[in-house]
Amino acid sequence: MNITVSEELKAYIDPLTPDEHEALERSLLAEGCRDALVLWGDLLIDGHNRYGICQQHGIPFQTVQHPHFKSMDDVHLWMIDQHLGRRSVSDFQRGVLALRKREILAQRRERGAAASPASASAQADQTDRASLETDGTTAHGAASTPATAPEPAPLKNRTDIARAARLSSNQVVMIEKIQNQAVPELVAAVKQGTISLNAAAAVASLPAEEQKAAALAGKDELKQAAKRVREVKRKPNAQRDDAADPSSHEEPPFEPGSGPHDEVQALRQRVAELTAENQALREQLARLQA
Repeated sequence: MNITVSEELKAYIDPLTPDEHEALERSLLAEGCRDALVLWGDLLIDGHNRYGICQQHGIPFQTVQHPHFKSMDDVHLWMIDQHLGRRSVSDFQRGVLALRKREILAQRRERGAAASPASASAQADQTDRASLETDGTTAHGAASTPATAPEPAPLKNRTDIARAARLSSNQVVMIEKIQNQAVPELVAAVKQGTISLNAAAAVASLPAEEQKAAALAGKDELKQAAKRVREVKRKPNAQRDDAADPSSHEEPPFEPGSGPHDEVQALRQRVAELTAENQALREQLARLQA
């Protein structure tokens, strides 16, 4: 059997950890390959790890053709949906996959909107002619089929993405920030579970060099970096609260030794005492004159 392995498809989903790969290998050696590998023609779509282990140990396996693939977009969407449904996938991985799905569907809509009815008709005619000329085979050698998978519903907003990934909208926001701002070392720490989504999103606010240094230093330094970022964010908030509250600017009562205005306050108090003494002397003098 001729099976083609695409390195792009093999790397499209995060690889198994060494422990996960070892567990899969033990399972295949003990129970055989129970699930069929999924092909599109001769192109391997699902089961790259199983295929490699079976080849290494001479374990028999079955294959099955997927009937609905028309393009590589279809392949990617199917792979994403398969992994979104698996419990072993982390929150970060599910978020990344759901964001990829949104991008693919958005690009499809843009291409569909740009194509005029005339060009779409011409493309359909060309596809029909090509199908007849190739005697009903696809580019990968699979028999053509009229079956067509329904178009997935678009992911219009973060709520849709969160629902697809079984996450909260806030988690989706954090994953987007990590994707857009985090250095590879920080992303790797998230994937390995060294740092939480919340902490990683905070650290991603730092300059790239600081992110990298914290990630390379390990779990404790990442936690400290996230803590520093949160403290810096809290200070402006506290300052804004003070500015919004006029009572926060009232001059506090004088307490000797309590602040930078102590000397001025002491002088004022001394002047008040001397004024009182002067007034008392004037009153005494007035009584004597009477």
